[in-house]
Amino acid sequence: MKLKSWIEWALAILVIVALGLGIARALNARQTQKDELQAQQTAAKAQARIDIGPSDIVTVRQVDLDLTVPISGPIKATNSAFVKARVAGELQAFTLREGDAVKAGDVVARVDVTETQARLRQAEQQAQSAQAQVDIAKRSFDNNRSLVDQGFISKTALDASLASLSAAQANFRAAQAAADVLHKAKDDTVLRAPISGLVSQRLAQTGERVSVDARIVEIVDLSRMELEASLSAADSLQVRVGQSATLSLEGTSNKTAAKVVRINPSATTGSRAVLVYLSINPNPTLRQGLFAQGTLKTGAVRALALPLSTVRTDKPEPYVQWVRGNQIQHQTVTLGARGEWQGQPWVSVEGIPEGAQALSGTVGVVRAGTLVQHATPAK
Repeated sequence: MKLKSWIEWALAILVIVALGLGIARALNARQTQKDELQAQQTAAKAQARIDIGPSDIVTVRQVDLDLTVPISGPIKATNSAFVKARVAGELQAFTLREGDAVKAGDVVARVDVTETQARLRQAEQQAQSAQAQVDIAKRSFDNNRSLVDQGFISKTALDASLASLSAAQANFRAAQAAADVLHKAKDDTVLRAPISGLVSQRLAQTGERVSVDARIVEIVDLSRMELEASLSAADSLQVRVGQSATLSLEGTSNKTAAKVVRINPSATTGSRAVLVYLSINPNPTLRQGLFAQGTLKTGAVRALALPLSTVRTDKPEPYVQWVRGNQIQHQTVTLGARGEWQGQPWVSVEGIPEGAQALSGTVGVVRAGTLVQHATPAK
């Protein structure tokens, strides 16, 4: 029994030893693999390089930034007018269409004059009747005055005839005024263009019965155009009459110059926006209602700056990728004034030295520590 028990214990010990050796070998193999992986990663980092050309490098420099404010809004004709009906009636002789040219004073359309003429004749007849009553009252007054002088009637009768004469004269003046009003109404049946320009809208049709103040046609003068821009309260404080701007028309790459000519003295209720009006240089392609956007130059400042596209914002704080000791470094920067330089958006920066070579925005994100080859600053 003792021999058998000893053998069993020996076998158990051998099993335990074998298991321990197996575990030790597995742990050792895993550590070896981990060490090899770290070594490979370290080697890969040591071997990481990036080739960049002159177009990939921008030098941090002192520049004169043009401070600008973004603007946008619809283009409108400075002078435009609606031709409205001044009398009610049937619209006649209305042949103008959108795009037709008219001159100030040209006949645009006519309103049927039949009814107005009838009323005018009635008023003229009433005025003639009132004039006859004045003549009768005048003769009666003259006769009574002679009779008073001769002592045949009292002065009271003369005063009564004078009152009758005054009433007749008042009635005549009222009838004459009514006739004058209808004379003007007859003239108003002819609708004329108040300004020279082009027909923008045709708002009625021939044969249609129009009411007083009904819009018939809109005329716009395209010789003078302006942009109506809505600015925030903060941006409006920088704007002054006479400042210049560069605009791009909707759907085109053409640039056109503009200048601030008026600033609304009141802010818009609700939005607190301020309307600014810019005159636009004459351009045959301009049309009322087109949308334009651009930048308004409000001043200039000299500062250490970089192109705005160079600054990256994929971290909590803005940073710049720059070449230092043939390696890429990520440098946190503080942004300042934004403006334009050589037609491109630039921003003033703090935290990076003047003359530093920064990667342009077209390069993309590069890991810090990456080696650089052929880094030549762009001029």
